[in-house]
Amino acid sequence: MKNDLALDLKVTRRKSGLTQADCAHLLSIDRAGISRMERGDRLPTVSEACRLSLIYDRPLDSLLVAEKLLAARELGGRLSSLPMPPVRWISTFNRQHTLTSLSERLIRTEYGDFGTV
Repeated sequence: MKNDLALDLKVTRRKSGLTQADCAHLLSIDRAGISRMERGDRLPTVSEACRLSLIYDRPLDSLLVAEKLLAARELGGRLSSLPMPPVRWISTFNRQHTLTSLSERLIRTEYGDFGTV
């Protein structure tokens, strides 16, 4: 998944006509940082991902599709083993609603509907 993001960052930068030095300057990091991201050795921080979405005029989600799919799969695996709340848990209805909604979003993600997750 990380390599998908790395390739996407590299291809997007090249299509934009920007150099690694240009992106490094705009992100206020060194060129080696851009190179590490494009090789998959380093993930962008949240701040860097937000800036990249602005630089490339792409929704933030579009830069993180592969990471989001991985997160959805991991959450799906953990959702089924979530411990039960205490017997007199006040927010039982809210908890169940949240977990049901999460399960539905994870299913949509598996089918490629990344916009609503």
